Amino acid sequence: MIEKNNWHQEQERLELVRNKLQVRISELEPEVAGLHDQASDIRKRFWEEVTMNTGTNEDFEESFFTINQQSAVLAERERGHQRLMQQWKNLKRLLPSPYFGRIDFREKGLSFSEEIYIGVSSFVDQDGLSFLIYDWRTPIASMYYDASPGVASYVTPSGTIEGTMELKRQFQIQNGKINNMFDANETIGDDLLQHVLGSGADSQMKSIVATIQKEQNAIIRNDTSRMLIVQGAAGSGKTSAALQRVAYLLYKHRQTIKADQIVLFSPNPMFASYISTVLPELGEENMQQTTFQEYLDYWLDSTLRSEDVFDQIEYVLTKHSMPGYEARLQGMEYKTSEAFLQALQNYGLWLGREGMQFSGIRLQKRDLITAEQMKEKFYGYDHTLPLINRVALLQEWLLNELASLERAERESSWVQEELNYLDTEQYVEAFGMLHKEKEVFDVAERYAAILRDSKQKQRGDEGDFDFTQREEQLLRQKIVRAYFKPLKKSVRNFSFVNLKAIYAQLFVDEETYKEKTNGAAFPALWAEICMRTKEMLDQNKLFHEDATPYLYVKELIEGVRTNTEIRYVFVDEGQDYSSFQYEYLKKLFPRARMTVLGDFGQAIFMQSTSLVGDQSPLVRLFGEADTSLFSLLRSYRSTKEIVEFTRAMLPGGEEIIPFDRKGPKPLLTKLLSREKRDEQVLADIATLRDKGFKSIAIITKTAAESREAYAMLQAPGNETLQLITKETIHFEKGLMVIPVYLAKGVEFDAVLIYNASSKTYGEENERKLLYTACTRAMHELYLYTIEDWSPFIQALPADLYEISS
Repeated sequence: MIEKNNWHQEQERLELVRNKLQVRISELEPEVAGLHDQASDIRKRFWEEVTMNTGTNEDFEESFFTINQQSAVLAERERGHQRLMQQWKNLKRLLPSPYFGRIDFREKGLSFSEEIYIGVSSFVDQDGLSFLIYDWRTPIASMYYDASPGVASYVTPSGTIEGTMELKRQFQIQNGKINNMFDANETIGDDLLQHVLGSGADSQMKSIVATIQKEQNAIIRNDTSRMLIVQGAAGSGKTSAALQRVAYLLYKHRQTIKADQIVLFSPNPMFASYISTVLPELGEENMQQTTFQEYLDYWLDSTLRSEDVFDQIEYVLTKHSMPGYEARLQGMEYKTSEAFLQALQNYGLWLGREGMQFSGIRLQKRDLITAEQMKEKFYGYDHTLPLINRVALLQEWLLNELASLERAERESSWVQEELNYLDTEQYVEAFGMLHKEKEVFDVAERYAAILRDSKQKQRGDEGDFDFTQREEQLLRQKIVRAYFKPLKKSVRNFSFVNLKAIYAQLFVDEETYKEKTNGAAFPALWAEICMRTKEMLDQNKLFHEDATPYLYVKELIEGVRTNTEIRYVFVDEGQDYSSFQYEYLKKLFPRARMTVLGDFGQAIFMQSTSLVGDQSPLVRLFGEADTSLFSLLRSYRSTKEIVEFTRAMLPGGEEIIPFDRKGPKPLLTKLLSREKRDEQVLADIATLRDKGFKSIAIITKTAAESREAYAMLQAPGNETLQLITKETIHFEKGLMVIPVYLAKGVEFDAVLIYNASSKTYGEENERKLLYTACTRAMHELYLYTIEDWSPFIQALPADLYEISS
């Protein structure tokens, strides 16, 4: 119990810091406004300050330097304005709650201790030396998360500082008032966590740097491993730790790394909206965000359309009775495996010997360069050269050939026909170009005459400029160039390589596949897999499981499109990526360190990868020496009752540790009909709203079931009901219907599982779907059925849930 005198002293200190913050904010405001006005004024008067004079070389050079000087002044003013604006924003952000923690640390060898107050950013007193608040990312602040009162130390760039932590105190401050304060013996106290976690869900993830746990802090501050793998239970704070890790890296390496050198691969486009405010709350710019599907769509041929991962899972979950279903599942598993990756590498070696497919270049319905000519030229190069080098040589040869053919084509009869149909505007343009050409011609003639020191040539001699002849030459050149320009562009884009045919010839039959891949093994239903893959290619489509391999083959031939600017890659929901995709990401970002976060308990997609253990390909990606593994077993999102219910669904789930936050047990309701079920769902929604819950999700198994539930639950009072689809970009707080695979990574005050029957969640591969859906709930969880309960629910101990009467 903290004494009243201490409480009074802390409140006085808080008011002192807030007063200093307000003074500094007031001082900065006119500076911020002044620099903004200066930059705006320079922008407006930019050309007034510059006199453009190009009469002589000296005039041109002076004008050039004047422009550069004005640009430098403007850039400096804008940088200064941005720095001050960021400082001003940081101070404004601190004002309501300047800090959340305090440690008293006495360095070894010193007779006094220093009071360290920790907040979301630093604040220095007017003397420029005394820290009134330390940024949570500073080395000394790490002790707040990692150490207990007693012997403690922290690491700085110059070495380890040892000493004694004499006090560790936590605050709950709101609008300048200390609402709660307590001293902690070890890590962040449960009282503070109870307060933070007991509040409602929001439309955006919250920054919770005040409650970072010791194991999360180790993830955030790891700066040595090339591969950092985090296997964490649902609600264990994986994504929060990842975003705080980004903030930490931007703080520690602020001189060398910018936000646009960090990329996060999100599970879906909506997730980007959900986490968009976390980094700005911490005073940092958002990093780049994308999804793997967006990357695939960007780099695939414009003529090809790839199925996305959400359509793929809809197929898996809804098309059990469709012909070819089992073959498709085998194809998904094989095409995302390391075995298929090795097969494609062998295929690349085979293509170096034979089998390359090319597309001829045609003009005016005739062949300029045939596919056979390309093939002959390609395999005429030195066979010891890598495939991509020979393709580059062929590309260079094609461009040279097109240049020669373009010159020859100017004399073709079809060009004369085109000349007859040119409009006046084209002639006027040619006439203007001819006048410029004549000026150059005249200067050259005068210069030649001076050099020869001979009699000036008279008009009408052999050196005369022939307007008529040059006009026709120029127009012919212009016509032919317009036809050849797209041909050259297509060659530069490697369109002469028939990539679709190259990929398709992998799927002819079993014997040819073994021949092309050096005897690679294949699934039992390979013949059917081949047939269906080729059917999709014939329609200019790709199964989702073919998209990454297709790009891999493309880069075997054209070269890898690497991005050396990216320094850190973050992959959220990392269990949903295949080993093939991880290999691809490593090639794509060769200089980047990688952080992968996921939960194999939520591995609901066919290409799922184990993050840890002997089966994980991630450890092999960079090697054990450069890989760090972290396990987050404590679940904070849900109440203890919900975690105990959900963890019992998973084999090995007993390892998950619930945070001791109390709430009602999950409620199971069985009804006689769909109509009765929908009535009960509506009644329960009304009850939850009366309790003050603002974020409520009705979670379904599939998009089709979401549409059905949405149609049935639209009723008076539910006008704001949202249907979340794969096209939804912005995550809004409220009442929504959402398929489970789009709810990954998001949390809600209350979750209603629309149909928890054995028919919906009966197969073993649906166990993790049900687990994922239930773990989205923070405070209350409701499940409904009109049939038998899912076997994963039937197997649960009866004391883990309540049954609705």
